Amino acid sequence: MSGLCEGRVVAVTGAGRGLGRAHALAFAEQGARVVVNDLGVAPDGGGGSGGPARAVADEIRAAGGEAVAHGGDIATTEGAASLVATAVEAFGALHTLVNNAGFLRDRMLVNLDEDDWDAVMRVHLKGHFLPLRHAAAHWRAEAKAGREIAARVVNTSSGAGLLGSVGQGNYSAAKAGIVGLTLVAAAEMGRYGVQVNAIAPAARTRMTEGTFAETMAAPDDAAAFDAMAPENVSPLVVWLGSAASEGVTGRVFEAEAGRITVMEGWRPGPTSDKGARWTPREAGEAALKLLAESETPGVVYGSR
Repeated sequence: MSGLCEGRVVAVTGAGRGLGRAHALAFAEQGARVVVNDLGVAPDGGGGSGGPARAVADEIRAAGGEAVAHGGDIATTEGAASLVATAVEAFGALHTLVNNAGFLRDRMLVNLDEDDWDAVMRVHLKGHFLPLRHAAAHWRAEAKAGREIAARVVNTSSGAGLLGSVGQGNYSAAKAGIVGLTLVAAAEMGRYGVQVNAIAPAARTRMTEGTFAETMAAPDDAAAFDAMAPENVSPLVVWLGSAASEGVTGRVFEAEAGRITVMEGWRPGPTSDKGARWTPREAGEAALKLLAESETPGVVYGSR
């Protein structure tokens, strides 16, 4: 029986470790040819090495799959363009883009330097935009040339982007921006046969095992279900990146352990319409009444 992604070409950013590595291996297991992108940087974005990307590509090939390593910086125009070009040159096509690369520079807002804000915005938000922009241009050209495509993009947001996370103002803002970018891209690219969705995963990676060490720890019993293993998230990513997800676009999913949740986003809640301009006092009274009728917001990460 052929795999779910047989014949598809998939590019995964940040695929040298953690979630990205798990995604790359899972796609390869389902028959995809994989472009493994990673800069090999430290958890805060420092340094760099081509070793992690090459190691994952080697692992895929050793298991009988097809993969190439890509060491370009996808937060640059040149690096993002070369990611798409590498897929086309190595395998003749690009069908799926998984945007996953990122790192952390956590600080409370009063201690958050401008450089730390810019660095996290660059890798997460710009690092989603540029590969998406170049992949979208490629797919639009394919569609205009009359070639039928079933392209897929899976972006990586976070619970921090959906609910906020204490000590992660830069990361939360970037991840929230990724949700907005996903919705716009889904609306704009649907006419060309491109579906764009996002996941908000929870798993054990270099970014989480320090901050949430107790929650993310592997079970002592090797036979027990490892709820926080990154491999638990990858099946949903593979399905979203396959042709089997036809008709699913502009959606956000939480994925953690054995749980998948469709996020329903911002929806209008209780409303009051005076039919004329409010005074400040009236507006406040109306707001308090509406808040009393509304649902309590979700828990802010890091405050529980």
